Amino acid sequence: MRIDLTGRVALVTGSTRGIGRAIAETLTECGARVAVVGRDVTRAADVAAQLSPEARGFACDVGDTASVTALVSAVEDAFGSVDILVNNAGLTRDNIVLRLKDDDWDAVLDANLRGAFVAIRAATRGMMKRRWGRIINMASVVGLVGNKGQSNYAASKAGLIGLTKSVAKEFASRNILANAIAPGFIETDMTNAMTPEARAALVGTIPLERLGSPHDVAGMVAFLASDHAAYITGQVLVIDGGMVM
Repeated sequence: MRIDLTGRVALVTGSTRGIGRAIAETLTECGARVAVVGRDVTRAADVAAQLSPEARGFACDVGDTASVTALVSAVEDAFGSVDILVNNAGLTRDNIVLRLKDDDWDAVLDANLRGAFVAIRAATRGMMKRRWGRIINMASVVGLVGNKGQSNYAASKAGLIGLTKSVAKEFASRNILANAIAPGFIETDMTNAMTPEARAALVGTIPLERLGSPHDVAGMVAFLASDHAAYITGQVLVIDGGMVM
């Protein structure tokens, strides 16, 4: 099965590193023109230049409504449309509930949940006119099962799942599909910093006995963005090596 996204424009938030960058790379390989988004426009432009002559870099603070709205407009101006929206950017500020500050709660909910909502609200206007769109929200297994010290993060990801399902119902008649991906533990800078003992203990909880790679997630994004997934909407696809089955 070949995934062909030729002619599609993909906006991927948080795509200068990690899972987001792997998504941008995979969508580019499938033929999409990609808007690479990060806080630092220079870094985003550098990543875009490495992807393709047609890729472009953009700066955005996903926790700020005006910044997200301006981002969607800028991408539409540059490419003519936003066909595939991948809400991948996220923030963590971990602490147990008794020590969690209001600012840390608000920052995580603003970036992880409100930012996705604002991007969806802005991007779906054009999608509705074209009667085609793909919205893919990056949730987490933590949004399904919770996690000590991450009540704000878990709440934001659980909320993102609810948002995804509601959006899927609202826009289905316009051929705009919305799905969420819930990754488990993926090889990132954070997991690479773990001690060997902590890493071994973590791997021991995963039936496939390994951490996932960013491209394990990116492949699912490409599939959901394609016409192969034309009858899939409102779903949560868990990519965790079987950890929370």
